[in-house]
Amino acid sequence: MTRRPTMILAVLLAAAACTPAQTDGIDPKGETFDAVFEDDVITLTGTEPFWGLKIENGEGLWTTPENQPGTRFALTRFAGNNGLGYSGTLEGEPFTATLTPGECSDGMSDRSFPFVATIALGGETLKGCGYTESQPFTGDPAP
Repeated sequence: MTRRPTMILAVLLAAAACTPAQTDGIDPKGETFDAVFEDDVITLTGTEPFWGLKIENGEGLWTTPENQPGTRFALTRFAGNNGLGYSGTLEGEPFTATLTPGECSDGMSDRSFPFVATIALGGETLKGCGYTESQPFTGDPAP
């Protein structure tokens, strides 16, 4: 009688060992993220504090309420296996922007964005949302 439960347990453990591990959004096949093309215009936006980043042709335009015309600076693109990143220097501070797939809300409008954005600027981390011309947000265009 004890053989049957032991056998069932062994089969269940073997099956569990074959189940893919939690990947935290990382592609288990190691494929490079390619959902955003080199020539796509990318717009990232965040609230609390308000900020914006437009990326086009290897250049970023960083805007804030205090700097509405924005500051242009060079960015270098790099792709991982579950997202896209850009790095550069903004006004002497290291700057990194990452874009990962995932439904995102700015918390202030009824818009839904296809990407989650994270900005590291100096020692600060900012969270927001992103979209491209080919993968736009949905919802009110002028909330």
